[in-house]
Amino acid sequence: MPLSEHEQKILDEIEQRLSEEDPRLVRAVGQTSLHGHAARRMRLGVLLFIVGFVMLLLFPVASWGQWAAIAGFGVMLASALIVYHYLKQMGRDQLQAMGSGSKLSLSASIARLAERLRGNRGQPPKRSDPD
Repeated sequence: MPLSEHEQKILDEIEQRLSEEDPRLVRAVGQTSLHGHAARRMRLGVLLFIVGFVMLLLFPVASWGQWAAIAGFGVMLASALIVYHYLKQMGRDQLQAMGSGSKLSLSASIARLAERLRGNRGQPPKRSDPD
């Protein structure tokens, strides 16, 4: 439902006041997108997964390694859920946009993996004929 003329005028007035009072906030909000936010969170999730894995490897090293391993498993589980949440939140178009970046970037690799997993859903596996 579109806004009425009066509502649009009020909204424009609020926007103008906000840009006058805090131009830094307006620039920050204008430059941030769901794609950028989700990509940062996914990178953080992958980094936390690696930290959790290192903690898991401390199991045989120290006497307190058992607790580090349990905490590491928890960190790995939480970070995997973070990455899954943001992959699920992003749409197919945004995943393709992420994947079109550098082939060596972490976000592009995750986007390609998610695209492969989503692309096969509901479709029979492709067979290669030996002809």
